[in-house]
Amino acid sequence: MANLGRIAKHPTISLLDSCTTLQEIKQIHTQLLINGHLNDPQLAGQFVATVALKHPNNLNHSHQLLNQIHSPTVFTLNSMIRAHSKGPTPHLAFHYYHQILHNNAYPDNYTFTFLVRACAHIASPTIGLAVHAAMIKHGLDSGAHVQTGLIQLYSELGFLDSSRRLFMQIEDPDLVSQTAMVSASARSGDVDFARKLFDEMPCRDPIAWNAMIAGYNQCGRSREALHLFHLMQVDGVKVGEATMVSVLSACSHLGALEQGRWVHGYIERKRLEMTVTLGTALLDMYAKCGDVGKAMEVFWMMGEKNVYTWSTAIGALAMNGAGKECLELFSLMKQEGVRPNEVTFVSVLRGCTVVGLVEEGEKHFKSMTQVYNVEAKLEHFGCMVDLYGRAGRLDEAIEFINNMPVKPHTGAWGALLNACKIHGNAKLGELALRNITELEAKNDAAYVLLSNIYADHRNWDQVSNVRQVMKARGVSKVPGCSVIEVDGEVHEFIVGDKSHPRYREIEVKLSDMSRRLKLSGYVANTKPVLFDIDEEEKEDALCRHSEKVAIAFGLISVGEGVPIRIVKNLRVCGDCHDVTKVISRIYNREIIVRDRNRFHHFKDGECSCKGYW
Repeated sequence: MANLGRIAKHPTISLLDSCTTLQEIKQIHTQLLINGHLNDPQLAGQFVATVALKHPNNLNHSHQLLNQIHSPTVFTLNSMIRAHSKGPTPHLAFHYYHQILHNNAYPDNYTFTFLVRACAHIASPTIGLAVHAAMIKHGLDSGAHVQTGLIQLYSELGFLDSSRRLFMQIEDPDLVSQTAMVSASARSGDVDFARKLFDEMPCRDPIAWNAMIAGYNQCGRSREALHLFHLMQVDGVKVGEATMVSVLSACSHLGALEQGRWVHGYIERKRLEMTVTLGTALLDMYAKCGDVGKAMEVFWMMGEKNVYTWSTAIGALAMNGAGKECLELFSLMKQEGVRPNEVTFVSVLRGCTVVGLVEEGEKHFKSMTQVYNVEAKLEHFGCMVDLYGRAGRLDEAIEFINNMPVKPHTGAWGALLNACKIHGNAKLGELALRNITELEAKNDAAYVLLSNIYADHRNWDQVSNVRQVMKARGVSKVPGCSVIEVDGEVHEFIVGDKSHPRYREIEVKLSDMSRRLKLSGYVANTKPVLFDIDEEEKEDALCRHSEKVAIAFGLISVGEGVPIRIVKNLRVCGDCHDVTKVISRIYNREIIVRDRNRFHHFKDGECSCKGYW
């Protein structure tokens, strides 16, 4: 900002720009003292400001220097406020604001611009409102930078309406304030309002594009994020790391491997630096698109890796069913001297769960707190319940829940309910459902799981009761949805929806699939159908499950020898799992399905999960 550079920097003070240690800073300090330059309040203030802004790790030294100045200027104190507003101690910025007032000086626009930034980091509504009131008192609430800062502040505090009112008060909003409002609406979940503002902007910088793409991504509207990225390229906007991370995340969510590969190639063509953040996002994309081999290739090629990179790689192996390899990588991580964190242990426990290594999981759960001093969070407790439950050790699962040091959450009870479905324990399933609905009255998945348990036992009266309770409580089942990418385009299939332009071809292929399945001797597993109807109707209902429709589309659209990759929003049902195994054999196709829990790699009539899912 111009205010902070209003006097030419003294040549000796300029040497601070190239300093790397506190000792070098002290040597320059000594030189200025010997030459008497620090007797000049302006030069002394410039020295303090330069140390504070160029060497934020030495803010304590800046503070000591400031105490030696009899009457520091507002410029000097603003520099200290600015330095603290960007650092880990934003609350200390207010000490220098009070010093301005104590010196009978007047704060300026820059003072409040930096204080607002400090407030956003502190995220305290009380302090934020107090600063805004002080700005009004001093007549400094109308500057463009201050108003933009306030928009960001109220957004951080969760007051989007206040951000909007401030934005509407700006007579001629500039690019900075428009971008701030777009970002505030991504962040607050009002992505449609953000898009309206974005489309109305006469000029859009990379920050605005990034904010809009990130907003779509965070709201789960990944297809729109990828479409906007395409428009960004058409407009010739410079693309950097932030954009690529958001785009890779969108590809991950959709399982859009072709687009993810294109993005990887784009990164290489544009010679973008493969930072730890970008490399980890690329690894995560390949993992969540089911190409675990490429994911690990990216991992091993990365020069610098942090704990999140290792955790992502460990998680990639776990979600793809490679539990033993996951634990081997965890062992290597520790050998490399990388200290695991809470994210790492979630991946490790999931790795134990997918292959039923109960004792191994118990060992790692204990070491998490006893060896690494990592506090067990709700997700870790849920993983342990899942570990016991999937292995059929339901007594240990409920005992673990009862002994949890915190109140059991829906994740723990949900894991138990899922285990009850796997092992057919209706009584314990009822207990799990009661506890889930006490926490989340409209948890549709829980009701459906219990209904499935009753259906497995052909207890249609209880199935009907569950459906009636759902109706009375206004709970509706989330429809099954499967996504498949073909030639870079993402196709979405929702159960019962026949609007796809190639649906007639899909219907023909579904009939062909049904005919060839029967010829192969396959008999439909109709237990997942919750209705007390005849077997033929049940088979027809199962045939329309979204992943089967997506598979049919894949068979008519994806070239021979190319794996069919599908992402489903719900857990794969037993019949779809069995059918997909058979289809992989009779059509000689590799089919990769990612449901909400894990990956299933189907090939030659077998699944990578080996029936343990």
